[in-house]
Amino acid sequence: MEYNFSEIEAKWQTYWKENQIYKTEVDLQKPKYYVLDMFPYPSGAGLHVGHPLGYIASDIYSRYKRLQGFNVLHPMGYDAYGLPAEQYAIQTGQHPAVTTARNIARYREQLDKIGFCYDWGREIRTCDPDYYHWTQWAFIQMFNHYFDTKLQKAIPIENLVNHIEKNGTTELHAHGTEELCFSATEWNAKTEKEQQEILLNYRIAYLADMKVNWCPALGTVLANDEVSEGVSIRGGHPVEQKVMRQWSLRVSAYAQRLLDGLSRIDSTDSLKETQKNWIGRSEGAEMSFKLSDKELSFDVFTTRADTIYGVTFMVLAPESELVKTCTSPEQAAEVQAYLDATKKRTERERIADRRVTGVFTGSYAINPVGGTEIPIWISDYVLAGYGTGAIMAVPAHDSRDYAFAKHFNLPIIPLIEGCDVSEESFDAKEGIMMNSGFLNGLTVKEAIEKAKAYVEEKGIGRIKVNFRLRDAIFSRQRYWGEPFPVYYKDDMPYMLDESKLPLILPEVDKFLPTEKGEPPLGRAKNWQTEDGFPLELCTMPGFAGSSAYYLRYMDPKNDKTLVSKEANEYWRDVDLYIGGTEHATGHLVYSRFWNKFLFDLGLVCEDEPFKKLINQGMIQGRSNFVYRIKDKAPLTPLKGETVPVFVSLNLKDRYETTPIHVDVNIVTNDHLDIEKFRNWNPEYKNAEFILEDGKYICGWAVEKMSKSMFNVVNPDDIVEKYGADTLRLYEMFLGPLEQSKPWDTNGIDGVHRFLKRLWSLFYKDGILVLNNEQPSAEELKILHKTIKKVTFDIENFSFNTSVSAFMICVNELSALKCSKKATLEPLVILLTPFAPHIAEELYHVLGHTGTVCDATFPVCNEDFLVESTVKYPISFNGKVRFTLELPADMNKADVEKAALENENTIKQLNGATIKKVIVVPGKIVNIVV
Repeated sequence: MEYNFSEIEAKWQTYWKENQIYKTEVDLQKPKYYVLDMFPYPSGAGLHVGHPLGYIASDIYSRYKRLQGFNVLHPMGYDAYGLPAEQYAIQTGQHPAVTTARNIARYREQLDKIGFCYDWGREIRTCDPDYYHWTQWAFIQMFNHYFDTKLQKAIPIENLVNHIEKNGTTELHAHGTEELCFSATEWNAKTEKEQQEILLNYRIAYLADMKVNWCPALGTVLANDEVSEGVSIRGGHPVEQKVMRQWSLRVSAYAQRLLDGLSRIDSTDSLKETQKNWIGRSEGAEMSFKLSDKELSFDVFTTRADTIYGVTFMVLAPESELVKTCTSPEQAAEVQAYLDATKKRTERERIADRRVTGVFTGSYAINPVGGTEIPIWISDYVLAGYGTGAIMAVPAHDSRDYAFAKHFNLPIIPLIEGCDVSEESFDAKEGIMMNSGFLNGLTVKEAIEKAKAYVEEKGIGRIKVNFRLRDAIFSRQRYWGEPFPVYYKDDMPYMLDESKLPLILPEVDKFLPTEKGEPPLGRAKNWQTEDGFPLELCTMPGFAGSSAYYLRYMDPKNDKTLVSKEANEYWRDVDLYIGGTEHATGHLVYSRFWNKFLFDLGLVCEDEPFKKLINQGMIQGRSNFVYRIKDKAPLTPLKGETVPVFVSLNLKDRYETTPIHVDVNIVTNDHLDIEKFRNWNPEYKNAEFILEDGKYICGWAVEKMSKSMFNVVNPDDIVEKYGADTLRLYEMFLGPLEQSKPWDTNGIDGVHRFLKRLWSLFYKDGILVLNNEQPSAEELKILHKTIKKVTFDIENFSFNTSVSAFMICVNELSALKCSKKATLEPLVILLTPFAPHIAEELYHVLGHTGTVCDATFPVCNEDFLVESTVKYPISFNGKVRFTLELPADMNKADVEKAALENENTIKQLNGATIKKVIVVPGKIVNIVV
């Protein structure tokens, strides 16, 4: 029987499906283990070989934990809402639900071919009303809660209202957009609309004017990662900064808890550092600066109040409300021109760009300590969302302030003794203060503390902790997304009753904004409540559906609640979460926030949703090139015309050539299939080739896997040619999981040959050769060495070295002609997580009737690894001349005797007198002559 991978893989995939081998239920008799993949957005292009990398890794670990006796939850679903489907719908008129369903079917077909152990009975799709019912429900809860800064948790909004009705804002510990101050009497005198407007200042889900990335061509707000260099990534349309009324989630309220929770997550230091920087905690002082010509003042947050004497100018963010107040009539035109220019840049781009730009407002502020006038400028290196959107610039000790001061010829006052600021800022945080009034002579550390105390003591500010983390803008002016469960009465938002959920996405005649500029839902007929109140026209963003999907997997069919108490208390949290680095900030922050909110409500039992996080690297494309001789080179005439001529890689330096990307799927081991190449592009049908040794050798380069570079490899093609087990093993063999590496089919043959060699331990010339003999000591040593290595590697996610260990093991057993059941059965089970199809087949060949998925993972017996002999290097005056194999338990005297009596020693001595013999047991023998 030959190794027919196609037949074997189809057979066992059918068996697993028909017997529901991967179905998972709550089982209190087993310990749980929850493995989660960051679920995919199902694009029309389907999967390429880079996509399954993380899925294969999670599948290996899931199977491994199951073999260890764990009840493993390993689900999969689809992040089904997204801008690409909507844009395709706009272009073609086809409903995004249709294209999404088609794309999902394609993804499922590809995933099934690779043999993943997903419990497809738990599949979720974010566009399914049964799923987004609970996204809408969670939004209602956020609207109906505020964050208590004293208790550090979400509390029902009714509690806040009760407090305000009795005490106003006195002793009100509520995280708000801005600090408000009013009495109970003033509150009770307000209209319902005025009260609701105030409550929006505190609700966790709230409506407010926000600065957004607005794309007029797409008719929607875009997230920062959907914009690059002032244009939309999809379509390349201009994007501008615009203030719009948007729904937002008060993620910033949870900033400290999100920061503290990182200590309880097992992940790389770099991933944690990325999140820490995203959250951006800083301690300092908020100081008040008065305008010199107006009875107005504004606050500035600084981490270095000690540098107040070095402030030589102020800078406002272009979006700051202070811009209008501070701009003088003489500067109005220049300021407006600058504001128009900055609208096209996202905050992310502004942070990265080190170019100096700015404009003077025409106004001055008063230094609250020194009393001097300070000019107020506007620049896009200051961001509205951090601190107060205004900074006090200390150019001597901040590099960006220094560059600004140099560019606009503003004063620079050094504050540290001995520092040189003639060429660059002095950014060190050590030294003795000077030019600093009451702080002179203090160390920087002493000055920081004294300055903060001074600010509070003199009433010119307060000590404050600030965070970079922003609230999440939650509105999208799109069609293809979750509808908000919101209606409007007297222009104020109210929530639908939970009994009305899910609010299903309505049909529209077009997927474009209305003629009035309203979002596409403005086209829906009767988009209003039963009482005639208009419903929200925006939809939720993509991350709405992905923020709590891991909880729904625990109990996906429950129509009474997001997740039952029983299911949540059993599965609790995700033990292992694998996904790409692109989600290290946004998604992980939002999902952790969402979980913490539900934890506050007592709906989930764990404050942190993920125990261990792994970011897999990217599989890059390995592009191939052909080299076309340029027109000025001689071409071969054909019917009076010239035809393209291509020269092989190692001959191209003889000509002037143009490298051209070629489809990697018609290249094998860098050898071009010339006939397929001629058929690939009609332009090359009559092409001629200058070959080397009868072959055309292509050049290559590592690039991003992309259709435009013709380097996209479809996993279906690999599965068809080599099998799913080969694909799984090869993707792991390419390199460490967390590193990016190029896809290179040149090595895949070796992995496939390994599986054939494994097969040959069971079959010879198509005949089963298994026997029941007892394993030899050498076979047991090979087997348990492999068990030890592979177990360690799996636990440490070093799957590439596991594959190497399997190869070595099979080579060594093949050399011993081992076909013993007692040796091969543990090896088959050991291989199961990596190559489940061949493992299942061989497990049954070994005589089992149940699935290998329920076998017991082998455990290393260290006794079999103890060496019975030791190879001693025999040295003469420190130089090794030969080795001598002796029993491992031989004593020192007998080792010396055996070494001296050996014929090689006698030959080396050649009659010389021995002065000394040094024996290190188990290590070496050195004979000194």
